[in-house]
Amino acid sequence: MTTKARKINLKVPFVTRLEGEGALELTTKGNDIDKLHLKIFEPPRLFESFLQGKSYKDVPDLSARICGICPMAYQLTSIQAMETLFGVQLPEHIIRLRRLMNLGEWLQSHALHIHFLAAPDIYGFDSALQMAGEYPEFLQRGMLIQEAGNSLMTLLGGRSVHPVGLQVGGFTKLPNAEKWLHCLTLVEHALPAAKQLVKWSSELELPDYSHDFLCVSLKGEKAFPINSGDIQISNGLVITPAQYPEHFKEHQTRHSTAFYSLLDGHDYLVGPLARMNNSFHLLHEDVKQVAKEYGLKFPNQNMHTSIQARALECFSALHESLGILQQGLPEGEANVAYDIKAGECHFCTEAPRGLIYHYYDLDDEGKVLKCSIIPPTSQNQARIEKDLHFSVKQFGLDKSDKELKYFCERIIRNYDPCISCSTHFLDFKRIQK
Repeated sequence: MTTKARKINLKVPFVTRLEGEGALELTTKGNDIDKLHLKIFEPPRLFESFLQGKSYKDVPDLSARICGICPMAYQLTSIQAMETLFGVQLPEHIIRLRRLMNLGEWLQSHALHIHFLAAPDIYGFDSALQMAGEYPEFLQRGMLIQEAGNSLMTLLGGRSVHPVGLQVGGFTKLPNAEKWLHCLTLVEHALPAAKQLVKWSSELELPDYSHDFLCVSLKGEKAFPINSGDIQISNGLVITPAQYPEHFKEHQTRHSTAFYSLLDGHDYLVGPLARMNNSFHLLHEDVKQVAKEYGLKFPNQNMHTSIQARALECFSALHESLGILQQGLPEGEANVAYDIKAGECHFCTEAPRGLIYHYYDLDDEGKVLKCSIIPPTSQNQARIEKDLHFSVKQFGLDKSDKELKYFCERIIRNYDPCISCSTHFLDFKRIQK
């Protein structure tokens, strides 16, 4: 059947269930897309500028304000960059506790996204609140998993949002036995729920608009990478964080106040699906067995399976957290001494939404001369637009405006963009000539 060309002006002023605000404009000419813009109109937040002149001690807490969902990732990336410059050698128990805290943040973010932002698409509701009457147990499961994540963040950071327990050299203090056991109980209770979440995700009827794209994540050696390591790209390239600026270049477009990032001229994906595609083999055997039991297969090039990747990361995070907590409360100092040094430093970690890059140039008093912070969402922006270009045409430009709007929003939510970090979303505008 031949699709009749029509003139369409479709506008979605605000895309809901994203963290932040933005807009999408789609212009079609006949059966082709003439223009598709992810319009980011939020003013620049200027974090890199106001960090200049600040002491290295102030950077972690200030950079954490970039995001209310993954503040710890910003804190820890800045801290570990400076520890690299200062030559800090951390004892094993501090490394283990930081990983435990990372796992807690992944749980917070993934549980929120799956149950409260993505699930309404699947069940046909506008919001999680509308779902609550019909699917209360589903949302209760999300809160159970998120509570476990909150407890881990509070245990090591002093509070679940914008934690204050991290510092260069370790932590301000170590947790006590009572709180440790409380977390152990919550994680034990949440683990079966996470396995049910994996099963639920495996039973979803997901669209499949697979196409080629590059996946970028940290490279692990013996464990699923979270908070250290080189950077691996699915084309085989492996680089150090210090080589990041040689390969990743940012640019700005007229329709967005946020930077777009390209890898050697190409768009790329960061986040749970990129991590699963690059490092599935490094998951614990128990986690891989659960994936096999429910038929989840990685790597794959279907962005709609990102919800399955997040669900499996929830189970993996709880499984690993339980193992760490069962080892018992660690003994030792909360932090180690170090000497301040001037110079440049780079570091990358895996925030829930994907790779974060930090760069700092410090003077001999530890004050910031210049810095660069590149969050996951700005790295995914070019990929989102490329995905929309491909998938919308596959979906069909003959669909109604309502169907196209819903489809585009769902594609965008697959990336779990935090527009507050780099953008805000959207007004959907479609013009057909």
